[in-house]
Amino acid sequence: MQALSIAAAGMADARLRFDASARRTAQAPLDNPAEDVVDRIEARTAFKANAAVLRTADDMTGTLLDILA
Repeated sequence: MQALSIAAAGMADARLRFDASARRTAQAPLDNPAEDVVDRIEARTAFKANAAVLRTADDMTGTLLDILA
């Protein structure tokens, strides 16, 4: 199912963006803190949204298997 792989890729991308933002803040905390905070909030929101897609796709697959059984 494509939704599972797409959601997993989205979660991986969000994690990488969050890590990059945190790394920038740790290296130069006063360069652009507002942008880094916004980046982390966006990454967190994207991760949560992709996790919800993953859960929904898993639930739908389970329901479909129950119907077919």
